[in-house]
Amino acid sequence: MVVRKVGKYEVGRTIGEGTFAKVKFAQNTETGESVAMKILDRSTILKHKMVDQIKREISIMKRVRHLHVVRLHEVLASRTKIYIILEFITGGELFDKIVHHGRLSEAESRRYFQQLIDGVGYCHSKGVYHRDLKPENLLLDSQGNLKISDFGLSALPEEGVSLLRTTCGTPNYVAPEVLSHKGYDGALADAWSCGVILYVLMAGYLPFDEMDLTTLYSKIERADYSCPSWFPVGAKSLIRQILDPNPQTRIHIEDIRNDEWFKKDYTPAGFLEYEDINLDDVNAFLDDSEGERPDEQCRDEDAGPLNLNAFDLIILSQGLNLSALFDRGQDSVKHQTRFVSQKPAKLVLSSMEVVAQSMGFKTHIRNYKMRVEGLSENKASHFSVILEIFEVTPIFVMVDIQKAAGDAGEYLKFYKSFCNNLEDIIWKPPSEYTKSRITKAKSKQR
Repeated sequence: MVVRKVGKYEVGRTIGEGTFAKVKFAQNTETGESVAMKILDRSTILKHKMVDQIKREISIMKRVRHLHVVRLHEVLASRTKIYIILEFITGGELFDKIVHHGRLSEAESRRYFQQLIDGVGYCHSKGVYHRDLKPENLLLDSQGNLKISDFGLSALPEEGVSLLRTTCGTPNYVAPEVLSHKGYDGALADAWSCGVILYVLMAGYLPFDEMDLTTLYSKIERADYSCPSWFPVGAKSLIRQILDPNPQTRIHIEDIRNDEWFKKDYTPAGFLEYEDINLDDVNAFLDDSEGERPDEQCRDEDAGPLNLNAFDLIILSQGLNLSALFDRGQDSVKHQTRFVSQKPAKLVLSSMEVVAQSMGFKTHIRNYKMRVEGLSENKASHFSVILEIFEVTPIFVMVDIQKAAGDAGEYLKFYKSFCNNLEDIIWKPPSEYTKSRITKAKSKQR
């Protein structure tokens, strides 16, 4: 295995991937500190005319230093690549926590919301508006504290300009005035997104979620939603003030901090030490075709799905009995099920996406993890499943399937129908394969 180095950083596995960037785990060989390395291809940035956007993202991250914002350490560049060195956050996305655990308790929801408001409020004090706040862009550190990430769509209004005009963000979390293509206040638009996030934390599902975008936009513009019965009165009141479709009367971030429900057990975050921020290097890296060239042993590659080692297998099988890995019995199916395939991981992923969509579900893919969501078969409740592909050996991949929300009976129906449509990619032991062929032959004879 070739070890790749960029400057003083030893580069490891891929931990995230987007349209224009790949994020890898790396380690500072001088200090031993773990970091996340965001790698951007210079030619791609130039081709898609993204120079100003990348400059803005780096400038913003240098400007906002707060306990609840992912920290930018430094920026490096070679002839072909730009490397943004970020704080490595080990707790994963808040999105994944919601998917795996469903709705959170009132106390835990409030704590995350308090940290979110602290971080967003600080960004606003620096003139930075995020514009894409959602659980996927909120990370959790090893202590379970929230960190705001992904400032790729953030804005720094030009001097003398108070309204923003670009429509951006994820539709379910976007304020109605942003969708109307008129000028909007970035701070109030971010506040709306924070309100949607609070609702999701406490409900386990979105307040505005329709398959049809026209219907979705209409509901957002009218703030057509309802709070579940378990929401406490204080939280309902605060959410109603935040999800006000009229930005002129919507509650501001500073007023949210004064809300009685919000203030319970609230400890404001302290500020990080002041650091002199010089942005000249940002322009130099992107404007100069040579740039600073760190020592680099380049071997970019698609890391594929995560590998499972023996220890991972033992954990997944809940002990040393590995038969549980491939158990498709009814009891295990209620909560967590797995199957194995000898097909390439990318083919398995695309096949699962096509099948899920043909069943009428929406799909969201990030690397080799796919979320499937929609309404249950009887259209009475929200239903979602998370599927993740792991490499067990070079010729076997395992798909781990977990119910994220919805009734166990609905999940059983989904799983059976889903797997029936994936027969071509699911591997079966020879004895089971023979049984399957005999069963099919008998059914044909009838």
